[in-house]
Amino acid sequence: MDKFSSVGNQELKAIEDLYQSYLENPESVDQSWQQFFAGFELASTFYPEKPSAVKLDNIDKEFAILNLIHGYRQRGHLFTKTNPVRARRTYTPTLAIETFGLEAKDLETTFQAGSEIGIGPAKLKDIVAHLEDTYCRSVGVEYMYMRHPEVLQWLRRRMESTKNSEAFSDEKRKYFFYHLKLAVGFENFIHKKFVGQKRFSLEGAEAMIPALDAVIERGAELGLEEFIIGMAHRGRLNVLANILEKPYQNIFKEFVGKEYEDDISQGDVKYHLGYENEIMTDFKKKVKLKLLPNPSHLETVGPIAEGMVRAQIDAAYDGDYKKAAAIIIHGDAAIAAQGVVYETIQMSQLPGYKTGGTIHLVINNQVGFTTPYLEARSSTYCTDVAKVTRSPVFHVNGDDVEALIYTIKLAMEFRQKFHADVFIDILCYRKYGHNEGDEPRFTQPLLYKAIENHKNPRDIYADKLNALGVMSYDESKAEVMAFDKFLEGKYTESEKIEKLKIRKFLLKEYENYEMPSKVIFNKLVETGVKKETLLMVADKLTHLPADLPFFKKVDRIISDRKMMIHDDKLDWAMGELLAYGTLVNEGHAVRLSGQDSERGTFAHRHAAFVIEGTEEKYYPLKHVSDKQAPFSVYNSLLSEYGVLGFEYGYSLSQPNSLIIWEAQFGDFLNVAQVIVDQYISSAFEKWGVMNGLVLMLPHGFEGQGPEHSSARIERFLQLAANNNMQVAIPTTPANLFHLLRRQVKMNTRLPLVIFTPKSLLRHPMVQSQLDDFTSGGFLEVIDDNKAEVALVEKVVFTSGRLYYDLAKYKLEQGLAEVAIVRLEQLYPVPKEAINDILKKYNKAEDVVWAQDEPENMGAWPFFSKKLNDLNLRMVARPESASPAVGLMEKHRQGLEKMIESIFSKKEITV
Repeated sequence: MDKFSSVGNQELKAIEDLYQSYLENPESVDQSWQQFFAGFELASTFYPEKPSAVKLDNIDKEFAILNLIHGYRQRGHLFTKTNPVRARRTYTPTLAIETFGLEAKDLETTFQAGSEIGIGPAKLKDIVAHLEDTYCRSVGVEYMYMRHPEVLQWLRRRMESTKNSEAFSDEKRKYFFYHLKLAVGFENFIHKKFVGQKRFSLEGAEAMIPALDAVIERGAELGLEEFIIGMAHRGRLNVLANILEKPYQNIFKEFVGKEYEDDISQGDVKYHLGYENEIMTDFKKKVKLKLLPNPSHLETVGPIAEGMVRAQIDAAYDGDYKKAAAIIIHGDAAIAAQGVVYETIQMSQLPGYKTGGTIHLVINNQVGFTTPYLEARSSTYCTDVAKVTRSPVFHVNGDDVEALIYTIKLAMEFRQKFHADVFIDILCYRKYGHNEGDEPRFTQPLLYKAIENHKNPRDIYADKLNALGVMSYDESKAEVMAFDKFLEGKYTESEKIEKLKIRKFLLKEYENYEMPSKVIFNKLVETGVKKETLLMVADKLTHLPADLPFFKKVDRIISDRKMMIHDDKLDWAMGELLAYGTLVNEGHAVRLSGQDSERGTFAHRHAAFVIEGTEEKYYPLKHVSDKQAPFSVYNSLLSEYGVLGFEYGYSLSQPNSLIIWEAQFGDFLNVAQVIVDQYISSAFEKWGVMNGLVLMLPHGFEGQGPEHSSARIERFLQLAANNNMQVAIPTTPANLFHLLRRQVKMNTRLPLVIFTPKSLLRHPMVQSQLDDFTSGGFLEVIDDNKAEVALVEKVVFTSGRLYYDLAKYKLEQGLAEVAIVRLEQLYPVPKEAINDILKKYNKAEDVVWAQDEPENMGAWPFFSKKLNDLNLRMVARPESASPAVGLMEKHRQGLEKMIESIFSKKEITV
C-alpha cells in the first residue's frame, strides 16, 4: 500500500467503501466516480483476488489532481479576471499545481482524472487549462457549500461542459451590441443635454441593460409571464427607458418639468418613480414588467417586490412559481450592510413567503458613496449574505457582456429548475461620483485615474466585434450616431409637453377605486352580515373534524366559543374571526402574517389547531364554504422590517383582499419604521400608489413597562394628512368586525392602522351581541348610551382601554352628569360626529380629552391642533421620554390620579 502514501487512511477507507458500492451497483455512485473507477480498475489494489484488476503506478498523482479539481471548484473564484479597473486582492495558497503535490514534469502526463471534469483521460496541462477557463476567467463561481448533490452536480456539469462560456452567433452578438448602444447612448445623451443634473447614471455598468434583457428573454422562454423588479436609483432611468420602454420624451421632460397634470400633490424625483408595461420578447411572447417605485432608502424595495411576486403567484398563477419572478438589483455597499437584505433572504424558502427563487443582480461599482469596499464590509464579497441560504453566486466582469449574458441564462435556468435564489455580482465601476455633481477624486484618486482612461462596455464590445469580423468600426459608429439622432428627435418632442404626467402604477388593478384624497369618511359603509350567515360561519369556526385528534385544551376553546354564540356574548377573537370568515365567504381572500399570528401573542386567536401527534394543522377558516376565497395565516420569522415590507407588496398587488400584518407587540413596529415613513404614509402623495394593508399593533398601558405599552399613536398621527391613512382604536368586538370589513368594502384603498387591545381581549365588558354584527357599519365615534342628556355637565372624550376604567368608575360612583365618548377612529378625524356629540350635550361646561399615554405622546399632540376650537381640557400622564413606568404600583397610582382629575371639577396635577 506504499504507493498510496499521499492518501490518508480515512480517505482510503472512504474510497474502498465507495468502490464496493460501485461493484455491487455502478449506478449507485456519482457518474464521475463511475468514470473514475472504470478508468482505474482499482480492484487489483483493493481486491487482489480479482484477476481482472490492473494496478496503477500514478494513483497518488491521480488523487492529487482530484484535489486540484476540487481546489478550482472551491477557490477558483478568488483568482478570476473579473475586475475591469483594478487588480484583485491576492489570496494564498494559490492554485498552482505545486500546491497539490504536482510538478511541472507532470504537465505532459495523461491522467484519468480528466474524466472528473468531463474531458476524459487528458494531459495535466489540458486539465489545468480547462479548469482555468471554467473557474478563473471572466466568471467566478461560489457553489461548493451547497448541500444537495443533485444541485451541485447540475451546476458543475453545466459549467464544466461549457467552460462557463457560450459561442454566440453573429446575429446574437449584434443584438448584444444593440442593447449596449441603447444603454451607453442614453447616458451620454442625458449627460450632454442636462449638464450637472442628478440622474445617478449607469455609466460603467451599462452591461446591466443587455443582462436584464437576457433575464427577461430567457425567463420567458422557460415559461415566466411576469417580472417584478426592485432597484435603487442608480441606473433606474436607463432601465425605465431601455427595458420597460418608458417613452424617452417623458423622461427628458422630467428633467425640466414644473408641474403635474394629475392629482399627485407632491410627486417625487424622476429616479424614484415606478413603471409597468407589457412588452413583446424576441420570440413574440408577451411579458408583464413592473418596476416598483422606490425611495432613497437602499434595499427597502426588496421585500416589497418579493411580496408582490408572491401575491401574483398565489392569485394570478394558481401557485405556479414558474410564472412570476422577482429581479432585485442591488448595490455592492447596500447588499453587504443593509440588514433588511438578510431578513428578506431568510424568507426565501419559508412556506408563507417563498417566491420560487429571485434573480439578484449586484451593480458592484466597488464604492459606496465615497467609502471604498475595504472599509464597507468585513466579508470577502459583498454577496456573502447569499451563503445564508446556500445560494450560488456568480462573480462576472462587467466589461465582458457575453460572459454576463451566458451567466444570466444559466442563472435563470437554475431558478426555474430548483426554485432558489441566484446572485450575480457584476464587477464594474461608477464613472462619476455618487451623483453627477460629486467629485470622486477627493476620496478615490487612484481608482478614478484608472476609470478616466477606461473604455465603456459598448466600445470594448465594438472592438471585439470588429476583431471577429462581425461588425466593422464604421458600422458600429453608424449605429451609435443613428441612435443619438433618434434621441434628439425625442428631446424635441419633450419640449412640446406642457405638464408632467405620472403614469399610475398598477392602473388596471386600481381602476375601479376612488382616490383617497376625494373620499368623504363620515359616510357610513354598510358592513353588516345577515344573522343566518353569521351563524353558519360561527358553526364552521367551532367545528373540528371528528376523525382528527386534538390537544384536549383545544376542545375547551371550541366549547367556549360555542357557548359565546349560545349566550350571545361574543368576545374579541370571535368578532375578529367572524370578520375573516364572512369576507372569505363573500369572495375576498384574507391573509394574516406576523410573529405568532396563528395563535396570537396573547393566545386569543387560535386560527389554527395542531393535530395531536403530528406537525399538521387544521384551519377552520379554510373550511367555511365550498366556494370561499383563500384564507392564510402565517407565523412569520422574527422580523418586522422585512415582513412588513413583504405584506405591503402583497397587499399592493391584491386590492380586493384583506391583507394584515400584525406586530407581536405594537412597539416593535419601530424596527420597520422605514416602511411606514417611505411607503405606508406617503406612497400615494409621491407616486399615486394606493394600498389597503392593515397593521394590527397591540397597544395599552397596563403596567407592563416601557417596552410593551405603546404602539406610538403619536407617530402615526404626525404622519397623517390628506386622507393618506386610517388610524383606529376599536373597543368592541363588533366594531372591530365592521372596521375590518369596511377595509375591503369601501371604494378606496388606503392603509389602516389598528391599535389592538391586550387585556381587553378577555375583559368581561368587552363583548358584543350578534345583532351588533348584522347591520350598520364601523362607528367612528361611540356615544355614551347610559348618559342622561339633560343632566350631562361633563363630556369626556377618550379612546382605547382607558374607556373601560372610566366607565367602571362612573358606574360605581353613579355619575349621571358625565358622558364618556369613545373616539374609535383617530384619523381621519371624525369632526362632524364630534360636533354632533357636543351639540347633543349642549349644557356641558367641561369638555375633556383623556388618554392613557403621556401628555407628549398619544393622540393629544395631534388633537390639540386639530380640535383646538373645542377648548378641550387635557388629562394624561406627565410628559415623559419613556412611554411608561416600570413598576405596576406607580402605574396604578398614575391611573388613579388621572381618574380623579377627569371626574373632578378642578384641575389636578397628574
